[in-house]
Amino acid sequence: MAPQRRKPAEARDGGRLRIIGGRWRSRRIEFAAAAGVRPTADRIRETLFNWLRDVIPGARCLDLYAGSGALGFEALSRGARSVVFVDQDVRVVQQLQANAERLGAREDAEIVWSEALEFLAQRGDDAFDVVFLDPPFRDDVIGEACRRLEQRRLLSAPCWIYLETDQGRAAPELAAHWRWLHEKSAGQVAYRLARRDAPDGR
Repeated sequence: MAPQRRKPAEARDGGRLRIIGGRWRSRRIEFAAAAGVRPTADRIRETLFNWLRDVIPGARCLDLYAGSGALGFEALSRGARSVVFVDQDVRVVQQLQANAERLGAREDAEIVWSEALEFLAQRGDDAFDVVFLDPPFRDDVIGEACRRLEQRRLLSAPCWIYLETDQGRAAPELAAHWRWLHEKSAGQVAYRLARRDAPDGR
C-alpha cells in the first residue's frame, strides 16, 4: 500500500468520457488534464468488455495505470465486485475520487496514489481476477508489470490481463502458464487480452 501523503491538489479540467455499458450506461465522467492520460476509445472498450462479458460480474479488478478511470469504472458499471485504481499523478487521483463519489462507488473503488511498480512491490493481500494495463505510450513498462504481478502472487487462477500499447511496440513475452486470447488494433493502438492459469495447469 502506498504511504500516506498530503491530500492531492484539486484537478484542473481535462475532458469527459462516456461509460458505455452496465448500470451507469451513458453517464459521463471527467478526467484530469495530466501528461499521458489517454482514455481508451469507446470502440476498443466495447470490444474488450465483450471479451470479458462472462468474467467481469463479481470480479476483483486492478486498473494499474488508471488515468481517466475509463476501464475501472466501466468494469464497476458492468458488475465487478471491486476495482483498485492506481495512479501516480495527484490531479488524476483527485479526479478519480470525485468520479467515484459522483457515481456512488466509494465502497467498491479503492483509489491509491502511487507509482505503479512501487504499488506492486508493496501490495501483498490481493489476488486479482482481471488486470488492466494501459500505461502512457511513452513508458515501456508492461513487461515488467506482468513479471511483478506474477512474482508478487497478485493474480488469481484464472486471471485475465488486458494490455494496451502503441501499435509499434512488440507484445511482451508471457510466462508459460499465460496465453494470448485476443489481439486487435485500432489506429495507433494495439490491444490484447491474455489469460493466466495456475502454473501447474490446474
